Amino acid sequence: MEALVFDPQSLSLKYHKYYPIPEISNDDEVIVRVDHTGVCGTDLHIIQGDFPVRNDRPFPLGHEFSGYIHAVGKNSTFKLGQRVAIDPNSGCQLCDCCRSGKYQHCLTAGLNSYIGIFKDGGWAKYCKVLQQQVYALPDGITNKQACFAEPLSCVAHSFNRAGPLKVGEKILIIGAGIIGNLFASALYYQGHRNVTVSEKIEKRLDIFRRMSTGFRLINPDILEQEKMLYDVIIDCTGGNTHESLDPPEPRKKCYVRLEPTILHGVLPQVILFRGVREPGSQGLRTPVDLDRLMSSINLYQIFDKELTIIGVKTNSFSFPTAIEWIKVMGERYLEYHKLGVKTYWLSEYETALADLKTGRVAKIIFKTASLPLM
Repeated sequence: MEALVFDPQSLSLKYHKYYPIPEISNDDEVIVRVDHTGVCGTDLHIIQGDFPVRNDRPFPLGHEFSGYIHAVGKNSTFKLGQRVAIDPNSGCQLCDCCRSGKYQHCLTAGLNSYIGIFKDGGWAKYCKVLQQQVYALPDGITNKQACFAEPLSCVAHSFNRAGPLKVGEKILIIGAGIIGNLFASALYYQGHRNVTVSEKIEKRLDIFRRMSTGFRLINPDILEQEKMLYDVIIDCTGGNTHESLDPPEPRKKCYVRLEPTILHGVLPQVILFRGVREPGSQGLRTPVDLDRLMSSINLYQIFDKELTIIGVKTNSFSFPTAIEWIKVMGERYLEYHKLGVKTYWLSEYETALADLKTGRVAKIIFKTASLPLM
């Protein structure tokens, strides 16, 4: 089968036309014929060597994908040919974290067994997964839309952690990459109009304008100069690596981005939507410059302004919400061109990553089925 394979030793990608097809080894497993598969900011961190990943052999990345059931184990409740989306996150179901509904914090599974990070992922024609990670797609959702299920489930988890976000609150989104765009789409759908988006890359702002939300768009210099008050601040910068495949600049810039905004806020919630492990985490191949991963916040201001700072780590039982969002939001909010999404064949990965680096696209979706690109 065709596959785009990552080598954790050389931090390189290689397209394979005849990569081994996975086989079922567990009665609870299914094999999915991948149709659409996305490139996440976490994948970019992995390629740069800044995120923990299995390092025993080369393997396909990719944890955002949809497709069809190709083969099933004896215990499977799914049918051959059924359209599905995959939640790459799972837990052991036995530890306190899992049994309290926080399987993203599971120490034995969770991130350590994540599809596309520690297991073969969806940058391939076929992918083997546990059936409990498979979600059937209802009528009215296309496979290309279903590729948004995983990132939208993370956005939904953010809403669950921070909610309720009241219509009329003044909201700031920092970063107009794909996650920032999906946040904006979800906010607009839910009736929010008093939203400001800060982004330093003009091409990204041009893409954002296609969504026709009417949200106020500014660059970080203006954000730093003005003394606006915000009720909710959503940081979708992802540690800068969404902007480039080159090594990110020192994360001291986060002080410039967030601190002035927080200092002039009144009881704001600050949602940190990031995907970088702290230095020294298990799985990192090389030391990571501490400045890239540190932010500075005045502790007195947390007390004085009664700030609420919320971290968001993947998803937690929010996949059904994401699928329902896709169903009701439809093309008005999730059309590829409006969001800056473009499809490429797996074999076109070099062109795709170059387009992402230059800002021509906000997100890459790889197509693996023998169907026309759309």
